[in-house]
Amino acid sequence: MLDAAHLHFLDALGVGIASSTVADNAGWAAAASAGSASLLLGGTAEPGAAAMINGALIHALEYDDTHIASVVHGSAVAAPLALAVAEMSGASGRDLILAYIIAWEVAIRIGLAAPGGFQARGFQVTSVGGAIAAAAAAGQVVGLDPERAISAIGIAGGQASGTLAFLANGAMSKALNPGWAARTGIEAVRLAQAGMTGPSSILESTFGIMNTFAGCSEGLEAQLATLGEEWLLPQAAFKLYPCCHYIHPFLEAVVQVMARGVNASNVTSLTAFVPQPAAPLICEPWSRRQAPASGYDGKWGLAYCMALLLVDGHVDIASFESAPRAVVIAVARKMVWEPMQEHGFPDRFAAQINVETPLGQRSALINQVHGAPDRPLMIEDICTKFATNAGRKFSPERVRNLEGMILGIHDMGEIGELTALLRF
Repeated sequence: MLDAAHLHFLDALGVGIASSTVADNAGWAAAASAGSASLLLGGTAEPGAAAMINGALIHALEYDDTHIASVVHGSAVAAPLALAVAEMSGASGRDLILAYIIAWEVAIRIGLAAPGGFQARGFQVTSVGGAIAAAAAAGQVVGLDPERAISAIGIAGGQASGTLAFLANGAMSKALNPGWAARTGIEAVRLAQAGMTGPSSILESTFGIMNTFAGCSEGLEAQLATLGEEWLLPQAAFKLYPCCHYIHPFLEAVVQVMARGVNASNVTSLTAFVPQPAAPLICEPWSRRQAPASGYDGKWGLAYCMALLLVDGHVDIASFESAPRAVVIAVARKMVWEPMQEHGFPDRFAAQINVETPLGQRSALINQVHGAPDRPLMIEDICTKFATNAGRKFSPERVRNLEGMILGIHDMGEIGELTALLRF
């Protein structure tokens, strides 16, 4: 469990560091009030603001990890929350990684209690459940007694939100959803420390989180029953591409057919068979998913991402830093999608494609995305991803130092040396 937490924390910080080098994100520090908590953009800010901006950075590239069955991007909440609250309270590395684990475990269980329920109502479970998770984790670090911890969770639940409305125009504000959740957890704990009370049944009551945002609360008790006994964070999947996770198995399928002679110049047509629950995010409206409004919007374009891979031979951070290209859109417009049968979503992210070429049809089927627990990455792959991401900003020596500190953070007393390297 602890080894998994270190690796996921390493991955999250690497993604956030890479995100800080993207031009569209570079000015976000101006929105943060002054303080002493570390910003991945460089410098410092007030703890709540630092958690918000860092969470947005980690989530902005769509490169952060996902617990597949709950569809929770836990690290985008847990990592900035743990870092900020540890700095705020002078906590140790052990306290930091414990907060990270708690936030993940709580958020996963909220998502698992109503699979797909939040998304069906237009909410991102990462942000709604993340606010609760952040308050629970922050309360542990600062040492709230049970009564005040319950109030902090209740206060956070009253402020939880985060919709999928960004899909209408590809707005960047989606990245803020986990950042706001992390900030909400910190502010809720501060308010509880100051004596404010919150509803004690914020999760399960008629107007609580589960019923209001997901439409049911029946599954919650069973999920919370194993909290602290069964560890779910090791089930979270690492991402190999900086785009919506639902698209990843389709990119794997494209790699397979490319190895059998398919390329951008010989695709006559391509049919993608998509799990119906994933379609609203990556297929609708299809014309936008073929020709996105911006590079950022392209991260949710199934057709556009597959076309990028066919045209360029790779999909990476730089693929989405520029405006959509006509040559890529032209290939994407040769693609259609149909509902996939027996897909197993969300327990697995599956994909199937059929490609027509002058050489005949080429097909590929992916039953589960690479990076999931049943198709895990090697530790070396995760560390290479971190080095590549952090290397966009830092020297190889600094990257090595950061990696060593993060992977050993449980044994760190003071975390000042780590945060000094991060905020450079």
